[in-house]
Amino acid sequence: MEIAGDAWERPDGVARRLVYDGLTQLDSSGALRPSLALTWESDNNNHRWQFRLRPGVRFHDGSSLTSAAVAASLVSSCAADCPWSAVKAVGPLVVFTNESPMPNLPTLLAGDQFLISLTATADGKTPPGSTGTGPFQVNGFNNGTLALTANENCWQGRPFADAVEIRVHRPVREQWLDLSVGRADVVEVPAEQLRQAQQQRLSVLTSPPVTLVALQVSDVGALANVKLRGAIAAAIDRSALYNVIFQKQGEVTASLLPQRLSGYSFLFPTERDLNKAHELRGGLTTGPFSLATEGDGPMQLAAQRIVLNLREAGFNVQMASAGARHADLILQELPLIGSDPAAAMEQLMRDAGAATPVEAATPAALFKVEQTYLDEKKLIPLLDLPRAFAIGARVRDLRLRADGTPDLADASLEDAR
Repeated sequence: MEIAGDAWERPDGVARRLVYDGLTQLDSSGALRPSLALTWESDNNNHRWQFRLRPGVRFHDGSSLTSAAVAASLVSSCAADCPWSAVKAVGPLVVFTNESPMPNLPTLLAGDQFLISLTATADGKTPPGSTGTGPFQVNGFNNGTLALTANENCWQGRPFADAVEIRVHRPVREQWLDLSVGRADVVEVPAEQLRQAQQQRLSVLTSPPVTLVALQVSDVGALANVKLRGAIAAAIDRSALYNVIFQKQGEVTASLLPQRLSGYSFLFPTERDLNKAHELRGGLTTGPFSLATEGDGPMQLAAQRIVLNLREAGFNVQMASAGARHADLILQELPLIGSDPAAAMEQLMRDAGAATPVEAATPAALFKVEQTYLDEKKLIPLLDLPRAFAIGARVRDLRLRADGTPDLADASLEDAR
């Protein structure tokens, strides 16, 4: 497999779910399923949850999966802004408590940031490399290639493939060339290049929209004025981003949740309204504001287009340097998790910095929560994008997970002989 980024990056680095498991998992349709936890239950109106571990599971180094190891991993991966205030081991149980209710905790725990890794060996030492319970274990990293080998004792059963090699930081053009000559079996297809891949007759697996492209807006200084933030939202031309930069892939949106999850996304208007932007700005001379993006390539182009949009609305906006951490506006990609709308909304809001439980149980209640949040204009949804991968002729039974990453554990290769 070849990728343009890093195999371990969050969210959804392709190696992470090959090496690690979570307490829960989402199937290909986004439904919640057991994983390292067999069962779970809540009490005290969702202020307390307990998860019972699957017996007999071992880490790659042979050590047993224990509730203490799980708690230590979760404390290490989520030191602040967690969906819980405390996590502890109680016999075979992992217990979460919080002052606020946690109605969506089982689904949130299926997220990439809560995958379980071994943080200390039996003698208290830091384990070498990345040690999990997943279908593959790390064998080494050399010359830009991460080598994984099959976990013979995986609790889910041994994977079909004996080994996986992930070549990182490969430009997409080189990935496609390697696929065409048989040097790669699975390569990335960025959303904006899906049409090109189809024209080249590549065999492409495409997920539903699983990534929200959104603009996060600071609420300090001049941008503490909600009308100014509203002017920014009205000035952005989503259609240009969709049609020109992302080549009509995915969906234009002004809501957190895609239409397939909420059923009401169409109620949030997506059209650009430059007159409204000027009206909300009220003639104020503002800025200069800085705009940064977490991605490269099309995300950089999208950021530059947004800068032009905002200048047309009278804002003084400049592109921030790469890696800027304190920009006034940040164009980012946020993962959409699962098929439960309330859990997906809570995760999106958490990723955007709003650690608020979402308890809505009906579409009407969910719409009210979303509308109240979006009215603050601290997060401006723009597009929902799919993830896609092209596969070689000898790949069999490869499917995409709910997050759009390839499930290599269930895939196999046709014998070349």
